[in-house]
Amino acid sequence: MEDIKAYIESGILELYVLGDVSPDEKLQVEELALKHPVIKAELDEIERSMQLYAEYNAVEPATHLRDRVLNSLLTNFGDDSTFDKEPDVQTAKVVSMAPPKSYNFYKYAFAACLALLLASVAVMVSMYNKLQDSNNTIAALQSDKQHFANTVSLKEGELEVLQDASFKFLKLQATAKAPTGSQITVAWSPAKKKVWIDMKSLKMPENDKEHQYQLWALVAGKPVDLGVFDANADTADMKEMKSIASADAFAVTLEPKGGSPTPTMDEMMVIGKF
Repeated sequence: MEDIKAYIESGILELYVLGDVSPDEKLQVEELALKHPVIKAELDEIERSMQLYAEYNAVEPATHLRDRVLNSLLTNFGDDSTFDKEPDVQTAKVVSMAPPKSYNFYKYAFAACLALLLASVAVMVSMYNKLQDSNNTIAALQSDKQHFANTVSLKEGELEVLQDASFKFLKLQATAKAPTGSQITVAWSPAKKKVWIDMKSLKMPENDKEHQYQLWALVAGKPVDLGVFDANADTADMKEMKSIASADAFAVTLEPKGGSPTPTMDEMMVIGKF
């Protein structure tokens, strides 16, 4: 196993993927990959990493460079004078070539550097994914914190209603339109101009998705909108409505979703007067 590990760390696998190995080295890598799954897995990982690296660093060539290269090719192919029609056998000279030098050290050094670069890219991708997970976690915690703050604020408001002597409590009773037993309790402080409805003790038919209940204050015989609510969706013990300083009575009508500028008298569900 130590020999296989040393073989993998030698850089030969990276050179194989780059196509920069001799035929004997190529054959050796392929034979070992068939015998040892760990070498085959390492080759697959190197190929995948190189492909990701190439895609990440791909550069689109400029359009003017592409045109220049194509024009140069067309010019050279169209000009036969640039090619020798027949080789001059008499003047041909044989130049002896020096035997190629061994560059194995540089090849392996390059492969090692490339492997280190690919490993660095993999680490950066992993760190980026972890950072994204951390950001998502922070966002979720902030959302929970805001929800908790809203809940605390609501509970403080409910406690204020129960402890503040300036609040008056009025139970609105069912009209002929509503089922028997329908009722809702309104808490109102004229001094603080605050109005709450008790959702916990609310007894009203559930409204559908196209309609909502709307609370009205009757001031000198004229209706004033105090907001809408749902009998089937609100889960808070109490719900704060719009402010008002004076009122002779309160009533609730069933209106299209979002409320109406004026109450639909035929849909008045409950009403109560001081």
